[in-house]
Amino acid sequence: MDKKDILKKKIKQIEIKSNRLVNSGLAGKYHSTFKGRGMEFDSVREYQYGDDIRNIDWNVTAKHQKPYIKVFTEEREMTVIFLIDMSASLSFGSIDQTKMSLAAEIVSVLAFSAIKNNDRVGMLSFTDKIEQVLRPKKGKNNILRMIRELLYFKPQGTKTSISVGLKAINEIWQRKAVVFLVSDFQDSGYEKDLKLTAQRHDLICVNISDPKEKGIPKIGLIDFYDPEKGKVFTIDSSDKRMITDYYGKIQYIDQQRKKMFSKSSVDVINIMTGSVYMPQLTKFFANRQRKTVLG
Repeated sequence: MDKKDILKKKIKQIEIKSNRLVNSGLAGKYHSTFKGRGMEFDSVREYQYGDDIRNIDWNVTAKHQKPYIKVFTEEREMTVIFLIDMSASLSFGSIDQTKMSLAAEIVSVLAFSAIKNNDRVGMLSFTDKIEQVLRPKKGKNNILRMIRELLYFKPQGTKTSISVGLKAINEIWQRKAVVFLVSDFQDSGYEKDLKLTAQRHDLICVNISDPKEKGIPKIGLIDFYDPEKGKVFTIDSSDKRMITDYYGKIQYIDQQRKKMFSKSSVDVINIMTGSVYMPQLTKFFANRQRKTVLG
């Protein structure tokens, strides 16, 4: 089987899996969570007791000499943008998939949910520069192209600048959109741009991680390769002081990131390679619906 056939098979597998998950109820949760841009005028009808008097159509009321109110319907169609980190650290995976292949699955599931609700879907990928922009469109073919690009596109950069991606979103899309920022967030100094994007758009962060980033086996000296810096560093897993220091730094970074997301009022979905991710997606939609009900 040549590379082209392998590519088609992988994309087809993701498509089948995504559609199965979407059809199992995720599309309905998506629809309930994202309400569209607002309400649009539909028609008028006679006023009934209990109607909101602010919706009275005074022109029609004057013409018919009795009160009529405006009837509105939800303006359903939205624009959904996937802002994808394609830096070298996303190529890491210690189990049976890389962080990037997991990202492709998550994007596929959410994108198929979006088009099932008649939304337009687009993508912007970045490293420390803008790598690719796919304009929002409807339809399955657009999503299949996105999956193909995520799996096989070769970015020019290797490092990460989340600020570059966020600034591009704000410059390119002026109207409010739902933005899923998919990254492992191995970056700093982007809090200002995160806040600004969250104010302009409905921003959701999808944090992709790998178990080996959180735990180190006790097997003595271990070489770690940093793909973004192109350097190898060594950790002695039997050195308790070194391991304590290592875990302390990871915990500190995680805590600071959580504080930043909270201060920016950004929702977060945490997903790890090798895990079943539907519970995290379901929990996210449930939390969003609860916030909507509470106002």
